[in-house]
Amino acid sequence: MEAAVPHPTVVGFSGNIFRPSKTFAFVNHVVREIAHTTGLTGSSYDIEDFGSSLPRARRADELDGQARAILERIVGADILVVGTPTYKGSYTGLFKHVFDLVDPAALRGKPVVLTATGGGDRHALIAEHALRPLFGFFEALSLPTAIYATDRDFTDGRIASDAVLLRVAQAVDQAANMLKTSGSFSIAAE
Repeated sequence: MEAAVPHPTVVGFSGNIFRPSKTFAFVNHVVREIAHTTGLTGSSYDIEDFGSSLPRARRADELDGQARAILERIVGADILVVGTPTYKGSYTGLFKHVFDLVDPAALRGKPVVLTATGGGDRHALIAEHALRPLFGFFEALSLPTAIYATDRDFTDGRIASDAVLLRVAQAVDQAANMLKTSGSFSIAAE
């Protein structure tokens, strides 16, 4: 699946199944920070944006037009930011289902920022034990800094933890450096 992307983009996808969502706010925050730092155009989506065709689709061509367009934006992004709430120690089923619809070669070499949220510290390794292997299968370039946030890291639906914000800044720097080294884009703020 190829997407017609008019200019470089950073796209966020959150595996949350409820709105409002801390996970979506987290992913969108990272997308905005990368877009601000690099000059890329940013957009974020969640499961709800895919609509009712997602659960019953077995292939990408079985998605309705809106859902297919979102999947094309995800695949066509220059940088992808993914996030999921933690359920039973892993990502949500519908989060995984979205990536089940992606051709195995479609994300090869794509920089991916891994994020996750959870109720407490016991799920802090979800990015390393669940997300990193998933994107390794696709041969994507998962950035070294993955970011996990717990409920206590948010205030009024926004990231309020200095430690989490520091990791976000580190991931944003890694994403910007990856763009610089690829030579594909000029970075807006150096």
